[in-house]
Parts: sequence; C-alpha cells; structure tokens
Amino acid sequence: MFKVEIVTDDSQLKDAFSIRSKVFIEEQNVPEEEEIDQYESESVHFVIYDGDAAIGAGRIRFVEDYAKVERVCVLKEYRGTGAGKVLMENMEEQVLKRNVNKFVLYSQTHAEKFYKKLGYETYSDIFMDAGIPHVAMKKQI
Repeated sequence: MFKVEIVTDDSQLKDAFSIRSKVFIEEQNVPEEEEIDQYESESVHFVIYDGDAAIGAGRIRFVEDYAKVERVCVLKEYRGTGAGKVLMENMEEQVLKRNVNKFVLYSQTHAEKFYKKLGYETYSDIFMDAGIPHVAMKKQI
C-alpha cells in the first residue's frame, strides 16, 4: 500500500530529490541546474513510499490564488500502478485544507492524458520546458 508523506525533515527531502534526480536528470536528461531551482525552499514537498522505499515525489507552490503543482514524478517501475494518482490526490487534499481550490500545472505532453483523467484541462498550446514538450493545465475543485 502506498503512503504519501509531506516532507518535514532532511531525510524525506533527500528522498524527494533522489527520485526527482532519477526521473528528470538521469532518465529525461534535464540539466540539474534546471531541475533544482530557486523555489525549493518555498515549496511544500511530498514523497510517496511503497513500504520504506521512496517511489515518487512532487511539490506545490502557492502562487497568487492558486496552487502550482510541480516536479511530479514516479519511478519507471511504479508507473501504471496507481502510485501517481495516489500522490496527486494527496497533494490536492493538502491544498484544499488551505482553502485553495484552483490548481495549475505544466504537464509533459506524454502525461497529459494522466492529468485529464484526474480532472485537469489543457489551456495552452505545446511549449518547450527543459527541452521537453509541455502543456499548461488547470483544475478547479
């Protein structure tokens, strides 16, 4: 059973960065200086675990009147298991507790269908970010 934790200590933050590094830097060739950015300290970080093993991560930044969902990733061997959905639902739940009900994210185009299943709608043309095609998506709860 998957368990999502809000990062509260250095060990969990290390887990989040380790997953992000494996997925974005190693697998997708995103430059490290683009992956780890100036928003890390102001973001709320999340890690999803399978037992004691960190398998996915994401973060949320509060911008104006919405939550910006960022850096969502799941290890390759856990994709298609429902882990990403569990992670997203938990992240959204935490945002709603803060009385914010509008979400924005920039999805890699290959993940657009995943986010649409979660209720997000695309509101942009395709654009490049870190050399990868993306679309802007939003959801209001």
